Amino acid sequence: MSDYLSRINGIDDLKRLKGSQLKELAAEIREFLLENISQTGGHLASNLGTVELTIALHHYLNSPTDKIIWDVGHQAYTHKILTGRKDCFVNLRQKGGMSGYPKCSESPHDIIGAGHSSTSISAAVGLSLARENLDQIGDIYAVIGDGALTGGMAFEALNHAGHIGSDINVILNDNEMSIADNVGAISNYLSNLRNDPTLKKVKEDIEFLINKIPKFGKTVSNTVDRVKDALKYSFIQGVLFEEFGFNYLGPVDGHNIIELMKYFKQAEAVAGPVLLHVITRKGKGYPPAENNPDKFHGVGPFNIEDGSSKKMKSKASYSQIFGETLKRMGAVDKRIAGITAAMPSGTGMEIFANSYPERYYDVGIAEQHAITMSTGLAKGGMKPVCAIYSTFLQRAYDQVIHDAAIQNIDLTIAVDRAGIVGNDGETHQGLFDYSFLRPVPNLVMMAVRDAEQLQQMLFTAVNYQGPAVLRYPRGSAAGEYIPQKVSDLKEIEIGKAEELIKIESEMDLTILAVGSTVEPARKAAEILNNNGHQTALVDARFIKPLDEEMIIRALKNSKNILTVEEQVLAGGFSSAVLELAADRNIPLKNFKRIGIGDEFVTHGGMEEMKKEYQLDARGILKKALSLLARAEEVNRLWPEKKD
Repeated sequence: MSDYLSRINGIDDLKRLKGSQLKELAAEIREFLLENISQTGGHLASNLGTVELTIALHHYLNSPTDKIIWDVGHQAYTHKILTGRKDCFVNLRQKGGMSGYPKCSESPHDIIGAGHSSTSISAAVGLSLARENLDQIGDIYAVIGDGALTGGMAFEALNHAGHIGSDINVILNDNEMSIADNVGAISNYLSNLRNDPTLKKVKEDIEFLINKIPKFGKTVSNTVDRVKDALKYSFIQGVLFEEFGFNYLGPVDGHNIIELMKYFKQAEAVAGPVLLHVITRKGKGYPPAENNPDKFHGVGPFNIEDGSSKKMKSKASYSQIFGETLKRMGAVDKRIAGITAAMPSGTGMEIFANSYPERYYDVGIAEQHAITMSTGLAKGGMKPVCAIYSTFLQRAYDQVIHDAAIQNIDLTIAVDRAGIVGNDGETHQGLFDYSFLRPVPNLVMMAVRDAEQLQQMLFTAVNYQGPAVLRYPRGSAAGEYIPQKVSDLKEIEIGKAEELIKIESEMDLTILAVGSTVEPARKAAEILNNNGHQTALVDARFIKPLDEEMIIRALKNSKNILTVEEQVLAGGFSSAVLELAADRNIPLKNFKRIGIGDEFVTHGGMEEMKKEYQLDARGILKKALSLLARAEEVNRLWPEKKD
């Protein structure tokens, strides 16, 4: 095999390669990606699909003078390789290592940071306006997938760009996928562009007629493929994009580097906004990823030979338990409907979908629509359960207030991936939902501590008359998962906390924990009690409404109070406790909080990041001992393991 990749330390090195050398480089990069991602984990299928496209862009353009904006950014690994970060892949998405997404602080070639979808065209429009006002130079390319194109923000940007005639080039990377299969009219429209029956019939007729010509038939027939793109442009006009004011080019083979660069040149000859429709294959070059692009979207370390995971199968995840519980409930109550925004497998909603497809709705990357559509379902008599990642629910905040809460809609919002999520970093940490949901009137918000409680809380939320939020973390569930019959499920009293270790008078310490922090807090409390420190533990269970009676009793009967929450401190659970104390004129003695301060949590393993922010059992123990003026005891009670 060739060894061009070893010579690539920046864009200038890439530009020295030509023709077939670029094709060989693409093969080397695929091998490099497989070798590295199989060790560290990361986004695999999306990156294998954009190798040639990225090579063509960087070979043709002059980054960073010319600007490439990656929508979502989970397909930018080849971009990172070509811009001098090849050696950083050994620490990809690890604590202190290279981000899995474009990050402005990493490189001047990362023009815009990203992690969520549908933002690239808006950023491109803004950059073009700045270029115009400041007399700057450089071309602007936004690379957006067909999945991200289902997001409404992308269409807002297309509309504005076409209206003002922005001189930008939008590359539509069409691989027929987002994470799961794409859904909706836009997906169908693009499918028609890819597979137009008129084009197919014309091509077949031309080949039939040419082959009828004796002697020269086969020779002439071979030229048909060379006029294929001309035929496509004649018979398949990108009417939708043309109506937005864009010049449509394509479709073009996204794995043909030379052909891509020809189209880039053609695009630059056109004044105003251009949309170049590029067809790629997600997972290209690695059969397991080509055959199962959903499974190989985001992966942990795996065996290259067959794609199997290197990690032992873990316990049931919270997402799995959610999906299975909803499925059991759906069998009993035919009014229950499941809604997701392009994340059926990630949220566990596919478990419900497989049993009740007629009551399941995947709306694409459209969280705003998901919430408001759910309110319509509820008004029509259904019981909608809308599952969205915490970080993506941020995009539907107005709908939660305007459409769900003000109208007091009977809607369950299942907030998956709440808290620290690990290797995806800042853009994906679910650390703000307590704070942005807690002020909303009519909203009930619960946080899950273990497998059993998730089942009870989902049952409670679905049967609550009004908008209810159910929050649970990523990964394996705490406690033993024993699937419960729906007839055995009981509603939890709204706003009622649970006293896990009883509050007596004159406690040395009471720990007020919620959600994922309850189990590590329990371990810390047990160690404290076993060593003579009288400690109570409360699982708040509800962020809103609080169990005011129990919390006030804890404040009055404890010398020290410690709150623990896996989210930002500003406006979160501890803020609610402090507000309650202030409103009731309860003097606080020693009060400390564990949570995330005024910062964004970067990428790294989940357990490692929890340890850094003292959200693990030892960290809680350490903070509790400091409150008790016994900080020096932590190493005796829980010796720290050496790395």
